[in-house]
Amino acid sequence: MLQHVTSAVLALGVYGVFIGMVLESCYIPVPSEILLPYAGYLAYLGRTTLAAAMLAGLLGGLVGATAGYLIARWGGRPLLDHYGRYLGIRTHEIERADKWFARHGDGAVFFGRLLPGVRTYISLPAGVAKMPLGRFLVFTLLGALPWTVLFTLLGYRLGPAWKHLGSWTHVFLAVVVVLFLAWVVTLWRPRAQKGPKR
Repeated sequence: MLQHVTSAVLALGVYGVFIGMVLESCYIPVPSEILLPYAGYLAYLGRTTLAAAMLAGLLGGLVGATAGYLIARWGGRPLLDHYGRYLGIRTHEIERADKWFARHGDGAVFFGRLLPGVRTYISLPAGVAKMPLGRFLVFTLLGALPWTVLFTLLGYRLGPAWKHLGSWTHVFLAVVVVLFLAWVVTLWRPRAQKGPKR
């Protein structure tokens, strides 16, 4: 069924990319690792521009994430526990996102967008915690931006070979996440060593 849904979404072109990203961010497992490279491939074919392909993916993800945030903020954890299974929201995924949010606070919304298995669900603990909507949107946008740009650009560069991206995407993502976190640590370490100003 998932394959049929994904195929139907892809058949809609760049509009399907937007719809698919909304669905993924609303916990329907339409994989962005396929949608975004396909958007890049559409730009490669000249059926859209690279900027439009990236924008479709980014806006779709933002709309879906905001919907999840608002549902969690309105209904709280009891609503998610009671009705989440009907929406495809798995309890262990919520618990993982809860722990991530409890450990990293608002920044979890940014970093969580870069981590498979967390990125889709991080909106829920943010909503339950009533994180300010403006901050949520900013952190979501900043976190989704590198993911969206990276996979769309890969699809554009790979051209017809974009379909092969899915076979090694998890290894690639692991490398990207490790490099990104190492870069963040190197930026923050000098500030921490300087200590507070007197």
